[in-house]
Amino acid sequence: MKRLAGWTLASPATLLVVLFLVLPVAATIVTTFVTPGGPFATYAGFFGSGFRRTVLIRTINVSLVVTAIALVIGFITAFVISRAPGWLKSILIIAAVFPLLTGVVVRSFAWLIILGKNGILNTLLVNAGILDQPLTMLYTQGAVIVAMVYLFVPLMILTLVGVLEGIPDDLIQASSSLGAKPWATFSQVIFPLAVPGLIVGAVLVFTGSFTSYATPQLLGGEQVMMMGTLMYQQAMVTFDWVAASTIAAVMVVITITIVALMNSAAKRLNPMTV
Repeated sequence: MKRLAGWTLASPATLLVVLFLVLPVAATIVTTFVTPGGPFATYAGFFGSGFRRTVLIRTINVSLVVTAIALVIGFITAFVISRAPGWLKSILIIAAVFPLLTGVVVRSFAWLIILGKNGILNTLLVNAGILDQPLTMLYTQGAVIVAMVYLFVPLMILTLVGVLEGIPDDLIQASSSLGAKPWATFSQVIFPLAVPGLIVGAVLVFTGSFTSYATPQLLGGEQVMMMGTLMYQQAMVTFDWVAASTIAAVMVVITITIVALMNSAAKRLNPMTV
């Protein structure tokens, strides 16, 4: 009876998800198999193109690098916030969340001003005598990575703060009192308990980076094209909706695969992870 009541309560939300998420995605994927050249012709064309393979590999590499950097920065920041006094913790959380109050496009434009040839960073380096002439920072893979890390680190911090706050201080103190060094305490006590939050944060950052459009378009341009910008180009510039649907299908499959691998890794690192 309780299970039936639960399904009854969840049915409206489930219906909305099916209608507005599952069915549109399924319809998009189905169109890629209904082509004159055969059911897999569009995928053969995608993976047979050296340019598209390069864009796919670049997107995966950038997303993994952004995820790794965000994990390190987010974990350290979240640990400091979780151990801060109450009043300071509130201030630090507000500071971490503050960038989320502005849109992605606005934050990406801010990096245009910072990294441009006549931007803030180049001006400071030239005036300080470190550089003789401005560096070319925009429209590089590094610029895209830096901007994406800035975009997604707040999500990682918010995900990890709650998890790290849930680790009792008594466990850390007991580990120290039993003679464990700080690294041993981290690797054997703190890290295993933080694995669920790390996996959730990594999934959020990776999927956000992998499907991002505005930031790669503004800071990478044609030189550092990624899957999101390629899909937009196919759909809105060349009006090849089948090719755009194929790119979307490939992105969905890769995202699901990466998420499954992360969940598998989480279960190995922490058997209590669901």
